[in-house]
Amino acid sequence: MRKIILSILGLLLIVGGYFGAKAIADSKKGFKPKVQKVVKTVLTEVVENGNVAIKVPANGNLVAKNRVELFAEVQGVFRKGSKLFKTGERYQQGEAIIRIDASEYAANVQSAKSDLYNQITSIMPDLRLDYPEIFPKWQQFLSTYDLSKATPPLPEMTSDKEQFFINGRGILSSYYTVKNLEQRLLKYRITAPFNGIVTESLVTEGTLVRAGQKLGEFINTDVYELEVSVSRAFSDLLKVGEAVQLSALDSAENYEGKVVRINGSIDQATQTIKVYIEVKNSKLKEGMYMEANLDAKNEIEAIEIDRNLLLEGDKIFVVRDTVLDLIDVKPVYFSDKTVVLKNVPDGSVILATPVLGAYTGMAVKVLPAEDSNKKE
Repeated sequence: MRKIILSILGLLLIVGGYFGAKAIADSKKGFKPKVQKVVKTVLTEVVENGNVAIKVPANGNLVAKNRVELFAEVQGVFRKGSKLFKTGERYQQGEAIIRIDASEYAANVQSAKSDLYNQITSIMPDLRLDYPEIFPKWQQFLSTYDLSKATPPLPEMTSDKEQFFINGRGILSSYYTVKNLEQRLLKYRITAPFNGIVTESLVTEGTLVRAGQKLGEFINTDVYELEVSVSRAFSDLLKVGEAVQLSALDSAENYEGKVVRINGSIDQATQTIKVYIEVKNSKLKEGMYMEANLDAKNEIEAIEIDRNLLLEGDKIFVVRDTVLDLIDVKPVYFSDKTVVLKNVPDGSVILATPVLGAYTGMAVKVLPAEDSNKKE
């Protein structure tokens, strides 16, 4: 009897526990999180078609427009001048850059000039007796003849008799020999053809210089040229004299240049054409890496936007009543960061910045113009 009673009590406890747990479970209310719809805020701009200047980017290194490679045409010892012939030394136009010892050669020139003077002096008595009409001008020549200065031009011969007489005495031959020696004597002194700076120095004072030996390089630091390669598609659009904006990578300053030459042939390997841009600025240095923006043409009825806004299939997003939609456009030119588009209706509201995860029909909140300006 006792076992029966205990079994009945255990069964009642189990049944009571089951219904009690169910009642407790049913009394609890289920919590479901409320899903909030997120509407992204976007920046927009209103399309206004107009003329877009297409600029062709190009780059290259600056090279001095006026450059002289200094070579010795004579042999001798390099003499010390007023300035050391070193890299970075500046010279003014006409100032001696290099002096080569010419004392021995100068003595030979003086000897030849003296011989010419003696030859002319020896014919003066004959001129006085046989050609008194031409005697005065030759006498004037002798009076102005100075061995320490350049030989003056011979008197003009006005008759065949005079010319035969002078040639017969060997005076013309001696005169041109002297002038040739004088010209060679000038080669012992190399002067600056323009204001500039020495960029390469290969000899020092006291060095024996040989004919044909390279001595260094001299450049003009006032004018530089930038050689750039431009696609042949724009070769017909570029013109000599057009203004070009130049900029250096390590500087925010812009420089004004102009197109001075355009190569007449196209590089067969790269299908590009060489364009040369001249620029003047005291801050520039040879070898600087510069970027140029060449004005190729004006595209009418077009706009320019960020390249990231152009989608695959030549489409862009527009905002219609706070909802995104896609329209077809026609790209006409791509640059590194922007794209020029046509066939975008005036007044269309387009995205000003890319929106992550954007899709057609997406609801957006357009940022007011004044807030957009503050954010920028």
